[in-house]
Amino acid sequence: MSTTTQTLSSSTVHTALPRARTLESVHGGGPLHWVGDGFRVKTVVPSGGISQERVSPFLLLDHHPPYDYAPLARGQRGVGWHPHRGFETVTLAFQGHVAHRDNAGHSGVIGPGDVQWMTAASGILHEEYHEQAFSRRGGPFEMLQLWVNLPRTHKKDAPGYQPITAAQIPTVSIDGGTVRVIAGSFGDTRGPARTFTPITLLDVHLRAGSDLHVALPKHHNTLALVASGRISSGGEQASQGDVALFANDGDFLTLRADEDTHLLVLSGEPIREPIVHYGPFVMNSQREVIQAIHDFEAGRFGSVPEDAPGATS
Repeated sequence: MSTTTQTLSSSTVHTALPRARTLESVHGGGPLHWVGDGFRVKTVVPSGGISQERVSPFLLLDHHPPYDYAPLARGQRGVGWHPHRGFETVTLAFQGHVAHRDNAGHSGVIGPGDVQWMTAASGILHEEYHEQAFSRRGGPFEMLQLWVNLPRTHKKDAPGYQPITAAQIPTVSIDGGTVRVIAGSFGDTRGPARTFTPITLLDVHLRAGSDLHVALPKHHNTLALVASGRISSGGEQASQGDVALFANDGDFLTLRADEDTHLLVLSGEPIREPIVHYGPFVMNSQREVIQAIHDFEAGRFGSVPEDAPGATS
């Protein structure tokens, strides 16, 4: 009887070991600007040097850094009725309160820790304002809005709405911090958000000197927005207001908080389809965008509710 011994080469062993992703680039985004009269934001995606393909399925990321709004004796700040088609909007509130209403019959208020996940899909009209009580008292306000693309097969789905409260979002304690799992998973913990394609969305707080390790599929595009503080990874740094783009060259993301830090990790499977974007419409062809404009102008997105309770009442 003979035996055969198989010897693995060092290169074979090396490729079998998981490796950390490289921090590919850091982007500061554009200048602060107003959306309506109630949202003072900085657009960090798209940003100079980041192609749409590198951040798919994410289309846009607006960060509203902390800002103190003066009380209003009457009225509300925000954005009036406007259309969307072909994607989803995700709003995360950290300070202050936002009231939402759409013409599909959904309405609600999100406050600190809450998330609003709206699927525009075939077409919707909605409005967003500072909640009425917050408008009267004023105070600090901080939020984040993310646009998530939909694959072609779901762009004509019926609109949807996921009001996700802070109490519904699981929090995982790690050494030196916490991870709120909004979508996807972190370890054995899954987030409550329902997504059309695989997406991970984590809300992370780290104390200075703490590390974060997140296992992610290598082909998923991955970003980290530094809402406050400073992080480092592989000798590169990103500071408050920056978005760090990680290369698709490793099985997990790893970073360190150089000071007390609040950051958002966004990762998702890219949608490898053409993107034609015009204002609030994101479709796969110019013809589809033109059709969206015609449908909106023809009233096929539905009518604006006149008497429903909501943000402007």
